[in-house]
Amino acid sequence: MLNEAFLERYLEALLVGDRRQCREVIEDILHNNNASIVGVYSDVIWPMMLEIDKLFRAERITSVQEHLATRINRTIIDQLQNKLPKQAQNEKKVVICSSVKEISELGGQMIADMFESGGWNVRFIGGGLCNDDILAYVNEFCPEVLVIYGADPTETPAIRGIIDRIREINANPDMKIMLCGGVFGRAEGLWEEIGADLYAATLTEAVETASREEPIIEPVRTINRRKRKYQQMAKSAADEK
Repeated sequence: MLNEAFLERYLEALLVGDRRQCREVIEDILHNNNASIVGVYSDVIWPMMLEIDKLFRAERITSVQEHLATRINRTIIDQLQNKLPKQAQNEKKVVICSSVKEISELGGQMIADMFESGGWNVRFIGGGLCNDDILAYVNEFCPEVLVIYGADPTETPAIRGIIDRIREINANPDMKIMLCGGVFGRAEGLWEEIGADLYAATLTEAVETASREEPIIEPVRTINRRKRKYQQMAKSAADEK
C-alpha cells in the first residue's frame, strides 16, 4: 500500500512546478516503498492527474499550475514507459484517441502504454482529429477496440456523432467502443446513454475490460432508441390514416 505521505509530497511538488523534487519523490516511491512501474502509473500519476484536473475545474489552481503539473507528469511517464513489463504480443489491436486538452492527451498516452504492456498492437492518435479522420483510420486499421479518453461536456455531441456514424456504416461491426475519463467519469451512465459498449474508470480497468473473453452485454444504444422512436411515430401515423 502506497504511503499517503509520498502522494502529498508529489502533489506539493507538482503544484509549484518543481521537476527535480517530483523525480526524487518517484525514485523514493520505487526504491523505498517497493512500488512497481505499473504501480507508479496506477497509484501515483493517474490519481494525481485526476486531482490536478479536479482542482483546475474547481478554480483552486491556476492555468499555469495545471500546465506545469501536466507536463511534469508526462515527463515522468515518458521516462518510465520503457520500464513497464511486457507481456507476449497478441493479435488484438486498439486505437486510442483523446480530447485536445493536454491533460487528456496524458491520460490517453498512459492507457496506450498499459495496452502495449499487455501485449496489444496499439495506435495512439491523440487529440485534435476530426470525426471523419478517426472514422477513416479505424476502418483502415480495424481494431478490436476504439478507446476515447477525456472528453469535456461540450465534446459529448461530437462523440455521440462518431459512435452513431460508426454504427450506421457498420464497416467494423465487431469493434467495441470504450469511453474513459473526462465527463464520463463524472456523469454516471453517460457512456451508455450515448451508445458506447464499454466504460473504464482507470487505465488498468481499461485493459482488463477490453481483454475479457466472455461476451459483453451491450447497452441499449441511443441510436437504436431514436430509430425505434421514429419507427413508432411512423407506425402511429400509418394507423391514424
